[in-house]
Amino acid sequence: MAQNEFSEPHRVVYYEVDDTGHLTLAMLINLLVLVSEDQNAALKLTPAYIHSLGVGWVVTQYHLQVNRLPKIGDQVTLKTRATAFNKYFAYREYWLLDAQGEQLVYGEGIWVTMSYATRKIATIPPAIMAPYGTEPVKRLPRLPRPEHGEMTATSRMKPYTVRYFDIDENGHVNNAHYFDWMLDTLPADWLRHHQVVDVRIRFENEVKYGHQVTSEVVHSAAMTTQHTIKLGATTAVLATVTWQERS
Repeated sequence: MAQNEFSEPHRVVYYEVDDTGHLTLAMLINLLVLVSEDQNAALKLTPAYIHSLGVGWVVTQYHLQVNRLPKIGDQVTLKTRATAFNKYFAYREYWLLDAQGEQLVYGEGIWVTMSYATRKIATIPPAIMAPYGTEPVKRLPRLPRPEHGEMTATSRMKPYTVRYFDIDENGHVNNAHYFDWMLDTLPADWLRHHQVVDVRIRFENEVKYGHQVTSEVVHSAAMTTQHTIKLGATTAVLATVTWQERS
C-alpha cells in the first residue's frame, strides 16, 4: 500500500444503524472521517500537532456514490487516500468495502485548513502534507456541485438548535449532524423504503453552538431531493441526494 493510503477493519454496530438495520448516512461520514484521522495518527499528524500550527482541517465538499449500505454486524474495510493537494485545497478519496472486498461506497472530499485566529481559509502548512508523500498539483479534481432547490408549497422544513454535543474540536458543527438534519425532514416511511445512491454536498458557512438553523427539503424529481440548511437568510449547506427503492 502506498504511503498516502491507509485502511482498517470495522464492524458495524447497533448505534451506527437506523431502524432498518442499515448504516446511516451520518455514521458513514463519521467512519470516513475516522479512517482519515487514524491515518493521520499513524503518520504522527496528531490533532495537537496540527493545532500547534494554528490551523484545523475543514471539509468544504463531499461527493458520495453508494452501491449499498452495510447492515448491523457486517465486517467492512475502511480505506482512504490523500490523493492530491495544492496551496489551499486537499483532495481525499474514501472507500467502504465489504468482507469480500466489493465496493459498497466510494467518496471524494475537498478539504482546507482553517486559521483558528481568523476563522478563514489558510495556506496548508507543508509540514502536515509532507508525511503523506503526496506530490502537489496545480489543479485538483472538480467534484459535482449540488443544485439549488427552489422552495415550493410542497417543501418541508424543520428548525434545529445547535447543541453543545453537536460541536467538534474545531468549534463548529460536526459534519455528520448536517446529514441527520437534512434527512430528518423526509417522512420516516420514505427513509425506510429508499436508499441513498448519490450525495453531492457543499459546506458554505460555519454553524456554531447556540445557532438556530432551518433544514429545508424539496423533491426536484421523483428520486432526487434538494436540501438546504440555513442560518437565518445565510445558506450554510447545500446538498443534492439521489435515491432508489430498497430491494
